[in-house]
Amino acid sequence: MTKLPNRLENLNFQNTFAALGEAFYQIKSPDPAPEPYVAGFNPLAAELIDLDPSEASRPEFAEYFCGNRPLPGSRPLSMVYSGFQFGVYNPQLGDGRGILLGEVKNRKEEKWDIHLKGAGATRFARGFDGRATLRSSIREYLGGEAMHGLGIP
Repeated sequence: MTKLPNRLENLNFQNTFAALGEAFYQIKSPDPAPEPYVAGFNPLAAELIDLDPSEASRPEFAEYFCGNRPLPGSRPLSMVYSGFQFGVYNPQLGDGRGILLGEVKNRKEEKWDIHLKGAGATRFARGFDGRATLRSSIREYLGGEAMHGLGIP
């Protein structure tokens, strides 16, 4: 495997969503997580953002990816959007407990979002959002991996 160039501190953040204007988001830092640890790591996902997978063994890795320590160049925000929910159009949906750290551009000029799920309640929460449990996080991860395996982007 070719050594990937990026350490955690030099990911190529672009933050184009933040450039849309504040009507589309709320600046929001993740709620602190006590004693974070890495429960799982996907080296193939790290390669998508040109992150050297060995970075996951660094003690501060969990601090960065739980939101306790900001990644240099990131701009944490919660997104607001509209769409259909339960068969009815809703003009304001949003990240109730998700926080976009930013988009990372890789060497292929692809942009990949770094999005924390269950990072604390945001302005768009509906009363039951906040920090996620390990169980719900694993469920979302497995759902994402299943979609990837089925070829659904």
